[in-house]
Amino acid sequence: MNKTVTYHVDLANLPPLTQKQKAELTDLANMPDDQIDYSDIAPVKEDFWKNATRGHLYRPVKSSTTVRLDSDVLAWLKGQGKGYQTRINTILRDAMLRSVRHEG
Repeated sequence: MNKTVTYHVDLANLPPLTQKQKAELTDLANMPDDQIDYSDIAPVKEDFWKNATRGHLYRPVKSSTTVRLDSDVLAWLKGQGKGYQTRINTILRDAMLRSVRHEG
């Protein structure tokens, strides 16, 4: 029995914030840093980040598709060694994130 719950979020069509959420965000944005209660957060020293890696727990759902690429582009991707499909995904993800940040 599969107990995995999957949510799909359309980043281009997010639900609007409620008035309460907007008020909370405004209050937080206006709060001086010295009034923020950090007592429940352990202090983190620089050496904590020494061996940190980004995204090692995040595994997005993969979808299989067919994509038509120019032959020279595909040759360039494959010419860089094993993992050309992962490189395609990385290039597209970077473009997507730049676009989302630019629109936001």
